[in-house]
Amino acid sequence: MKEFDYDLFVIGAGSGGVRASRIAAGHGARVAICEESRVGGTCVIRGCVPKKLLVFASQFSEAFEDCGGYGWSVGKPEFSWPDLIAAKDREIDRLNQIYIRLLDNAGVDLHMGRGRLVDEHTVEVDGKRFSAARILIAVGGRPWVPDIPGREIGITSDEAFHLEALPRRVLIAGAGYIAVEFAGIFNGLGSQVTLAYRRDLILRGFDDDVRRAVEAGLSGRGIDIRYQVEPARLEQVDGEVEVTLSDGSKQRVDTVMFATGREPYTWELGLENAGVRLGPGNRIEVDEYSRTSVDHIFAVGDVTDRIALTPVALMEGHAFADTEFGDMDRPVDHANTPAAVFSQPPVGTVGLSEAEAREQGFNVRIFRSQFTPMRYTLSGRTEKALMKLVVDAKSERVLGCHVVGPDAPEMLQGFAVAVRAGLTKADFDRTIGIHPTSAEELVTLRQPVDDQPGS
Repeated sequence: MKEFDYDLFVIGAGSGGVRASRIAAGHGARVAICEESRVGGTCVIRGCVPKKLLVFASQFSEAFEDCGGYGWSVGKPEFSWPDLIAAKDREIDRLNQIYIRLLDNAGVDLHMGRGRLVDEHTVEVDGKRFSAARILIAVGGRPWVPDIPGREIGITSDEAFHLEALPRRVLIAGAGYIAVEFAGIFNGLGSQVTLAYRRDLILRGFDDDVRRAVEAGLSGRGIDIRYQVEPARLEQVDGEVEVTLSDGSKQRVDTVMFATGREPYTWELGLENAGVRLGPGNRIEVDEYSRTSVDHIFAVGDVTDRIALTPVALMEGHAFADTEFGDMDRPVDHANTPAAVFSQPPVGTVGLSEAEAREQGFNVRIFRSQFTPMRYTLSGRTEKALMKLVVDAKSERVLGCHVVGPDAPEMLQGFAVAVRAGLTKADFDRTIGIHPTSAEELVTLRQPVDDQPGS
């Protein structure tokens, strides 16, 4: 048998790649990993972590507005964008070093540079070649920007974390979770925000009641949502960005941010040299064990044709390492994967939307409640929280659970366990609520609403 430099070589030191390499090394494998940017990947360096720090920062403006209703009196608050970005950078630097130490402590060799497949057993990094019995691709994705005139004038979420100053006026193209999250961030920090979306309702793919609730929350905070339009041209005019929209209208802003989707980072990776097959959208096709079309080459995370979420990449990487090096049988089941949108108001969701349940042939019963969260009662806010359960009328199993409102992502983690475990509406009903909380509403819903679509 041919002797390789490593038992496993991982291309990409993001969440999935780092987890896989550490677990494999823990099972006794000789492991190396390469990274062209910073160890930690999209989530830690330019995604979930810095984004949520900015979300926290943006929520203080609302808290200052609300505190008077609770007897507090504060002076005029002042905000410093440079101070926030500097604090964020320090935290990202700290996490980057932690990830590097984790690899070092696990005995994983770290090679800095872009990895490229030379053949099915060889990876080249910065001119050096390494052979491996197994190769794992975990390079993630990158923002996609439409090919329009002046596209280079705009930014993506990657650059948004490093702006020198807070823009006074921002136009965000798109309406997925990244778009609505940054709309809330910029708005909360004081920017005038326009959201331009080529379709007719934000957060495509989420439950329609969730979409409408978030839309109301964004509009109520002063965010201008424009549907059926998208940027067609960007021009630099008198120090401003002039945006020509697809309906012919024009708007002057300081910054245009494209949140128009992400694509797998598969270009110049040498996949063709190893015979790794790509599917639609240049995503790597894998089976339930993360195996590609080549038996000893695997892929996890956003580069694959599965769910692009950090915890999913972590589980895929862990399961891969346990299966290949830990003598375990761990296929990954992506059913009932919970998700959160840190919009304002935030979203927590797990399972099927109402539309998905009906499309799959379920006869559903819908339980829904909208109410003013207790924290708003003294502040005078009128925004409503949403709680919704999608239930199979035949088995009473809860197919989906959807929440919009304060702390929605936090409360949904526990309910995700219940939905994944296949618990029924009766199980929910037998559970005593924690009072007074918003979460108790999910175990006290008694009367189903009209079961017809669009109810």
